[in-house]
Amino acid sequence: MYLFTIEGGDGSGKGLATKIVTEVLEREFAFSSVEATCEPRRDHPLGRLAIASVSKRVMTPEQEAGLFAADRLDHSHGWILPKLLEGRAVVSERNIHSSLVYQGIIGALGISRVAHMNAAALVPDLCIWVDCEPELAMRRIRSETLRGVSNKEEYFETSEFQERIREGYRSLLSGEMEMPTPFDMGAILGPISNEGSEQQLRRYLTAGIRAFLHRKPTPINVDSEAVDQYQIRQLMRLSMGQSTLSDLGIDPATSRSDWLDGQTPWKVLKIAQEGHSEVLASASKEDLLVMPKNILNHSMSSISGTFSLVHTADISELRSAMGPVRCVSERHSQRIVKFLHDSSGWVSQHKTLIGKEAPRSQMKEEHFSYGRLILAIWPFRSAIRRWQLSNPKTHLRFSLGQIIRTGGHVSSVHNTLARLSLLGCGIDGESPPNDQDGLIDWWLGK
Repeated sequence: MYLFTIEGGDGSGKGLATKIVTEVLEREFAFSSVEATCEPRRDHPLGRLAIASVSKRVMTPEQEAGLFAADRLDHSHGWILPKLLEGRAVVSERNIHSSLVYQGIIGALGISRVAHMNAAALVPDLCIWVDCEPELAMRRIRSETLRGVSNKEEYFETSEFQERIREGYRSLLSGEMEMPTPFDMGAILGPISNEGSEQQLRRYLTAGIRAFLHRKPTPINVDSEAVDQYQIRQLMRLSMGQSTLSDLGIDPATSRSDWLDGQTPWKVLKIAQEGHSEVLASASKEDLLVMPKNILNHSMSSISGTFSLVHTADISELRSAMGPVRCVSERHSQRIVKFLHDSSGWVSQHKTLIGKEAPRSQMKEEHFSYGRLILAIWPFRSAIRRWQLSNPKTHLRFSLGQIIRTGGHVSSVHNTLARLSLLGCGIDGESPPNDQDGLIDWWLGK
């Protein structure tokens, strides 16, 4: 879903930074997986041609830049993009900014020319700029570790050259130079100094990654709705494969096609909202500080909806099933699940008999309809909440029709119809709606 790139001069510690960033993303965030890569690619013919062009120094800067661009375009669309569409994070050691510096600034082609050659490449969502003194970089380049895998000293052999590289990154990534289109769309983190201990570098990188992802930025290269639909589709396929619960012979709730349980969608939501309000009304002041105030907010909707796609799950499995779009932090997930179990009674829990494994949670049958519904109308959650605040005396059943007929929610209509094609309309024997009017009729129960 997000492309993270690690940039900096030779010997700055990009490899270590790539490893740390990958570990942080795997440990703390709900990506399908985290894939590490690098440019130019040593395991691909195009990448090897680009490397050879620099090591042999027999080509013009423009020819070198062309080879790097060819490798990058193939890498972007043949390897990185399919992974982003599946909700994965990709961490690339070097990417477009390396070409802008090495061929655009150092090679004197100009960053506009290099950007034009790479214009069809993916744009890094976050470029992480690792920096260190040239003398330290040269010591690292000459060390056995680096010398064993490269011949960098043959062509980047002086501190003076390293200083030029460092200055190039500073000019490009500090804002002194105007970043060329389309690569001005991404965020930049840095400079992050790598002149101290690995622990310090890890601390700086972890804080930066957290700050970036906690803002929930819109992905540059993929549509987050498409990513979430992919996640739902995968979970639906998994649940369909579990046609019966082993040894029990009953259908798991996650495979039910009649998930509305004979009720209209607006009524399912209304009942859930009324039940939640009753819980809040009887809660103590202390509990109100941590309880979700509205069932249409991100965390409540995500966790309840995800429970309708998995049979039982501990917190780790639940967050993995949420995926990167509906992701909720581990601590907040624990709070919401505790609330759903202790206060609202929507979730049941049981502990395994093996060791001290975390308790597993399951949405109770009578609340399954709300969980599946909130996934279906996910694109309209915020609009419905705003409508309710603006129309406190108007019945909820009129909400979706009035929202849609304003004409300002075309993409939400499209996305909700697509979700219903995945989840089903919740009524046995009925087909999902396929247009705006059909969606309104479905909401009203016509």
